[in-house]
Amino acid sequence: MAQFYPARRRGLGRRFTRRTVLKGTALGATGLAAAAFLGCEDDNGGNGGNGAGALDALSISNWPYYIDADTVANFQDETGITTSYTQDISDNDEFFGKIREPLSRGQDIGRDIIVHTDWMAARLIRLGYVEELDKANIPNWVNLRDDLENVAFDPGRKYSLTWQSGFTGIGYNPELTGRELTSIDDIFDEAFSGHVTMLTEMRDTVGLTLLTMGKDPATATVDDCLAAIDKVSEYARSGHIRAFTTNEYGDDLVRGDVWAAFAWSGDVIQLSQEDPNIKLLLPEQGFMVWSDNALIPKNAKHKAEAEAFLDYVYDPANQALISAYVQFISPVDGTKEAIVDIDPALADNQLIFPNEQTLANAKTFRPLDEEEEREVNEAFLTLIGA
Repeated sequence: MAQFYPARRRGLGRRFTRRTVLKGTALGATGLAAAAFLGCEDDNGGNGGNGAGALDALSISNWPYYIDADTVANFQDETGITTSYTQDISDNDEFFGKIREPLSRGQDIGRDIIVHTDWMAARLIRLGYVEELDKANIPNWVNLRDDLENVAFDPGRKYSLTWQSGFTGIGYNPELTGRELTSIDDIFDEAFSGHVTMLTEMRDTVGLTLLTMGKDPATATVDDCLAAIDKVSEYARSGHIRAFTTNEYGDDLVRGDVWAAFAWSGDVIQLSQEDPNIKLLLPEQGFMVWSDNALIPKNAKHKAEAEAFLDYVYDPANQALISAYVQFISPVDGTKEAIVDIDPALADNQLIFPNEQTLANAKTFRPLDEEEEREVNEAFLTLIGA
């Protein structure tokens, strides 16, 4: 069992979340269809970018808790490329639902980089919705870890580069639960009724629940997945589960409305900076591991600039600044050596550089074919009320 506590961060800036002042989005005439899907309430991240209102800027969409406060500004200063960085992805299916129609019509969606989890990246590549990367513009791509290069959905990484990888476990506050948690099964403790959340990401919620049933998500059948959904449904109907959320669980944990949540590793460590009582549990019975990937949407206006940004963050020194802050698993070789200049203790941080012992308990969710995906997703969307 691994418990993770707040880590020291020196000079890495404040964390930017949904509570940052929201600003409007203006994408220009060619991005009008995309403006409707992206909405006018994007979180600018306060990261030194020119704002989501910039009409001719490199535009990046990413998840919350996924970058430090300095990297975008540093990139702008070094390259002169005006950059708008927004934290407007919080659910793979939800974001895909917003971009699918304009992409299917061959329209620019007003974003030059989007970040999606492996299974959704695979769908976008299969549908032809992303551009092939020009590796001549990304010489630092050779720093991609060898184990991430030849993934099944993108052999040789023609269309994607890993942004970060991470774990899904339980974020919790022992001051509110009244005890340390030791198992995924603790999420079902009746004493926590009404103060528990799970994720809208099916593979995380179903995967962790499968582990409570003694099933390995890497080999589970569709019937196993449906049984896990049935189990969670009982707790949802009883009111034990407060909600199914995206990154919103972070705000709820800090406020104390939620005592225990299925949660993403780096998020919890960042939340612990606001409330040092918040901890991350990665149980010995297992936890989920995943990767998110940067892709360039079809017909993006600033493809070369997007590739320049990917090249910048694949420089180990620049990646170290991101990794030291977000504390997800770095995809870039050389980051461990570079991070020593920021804080030597981070070189041994298992959330950034996990060893074989940590990875032994990390579980992947097996690939589903289209029919399996439809059946399991339909049941899960019914469960979460989507």
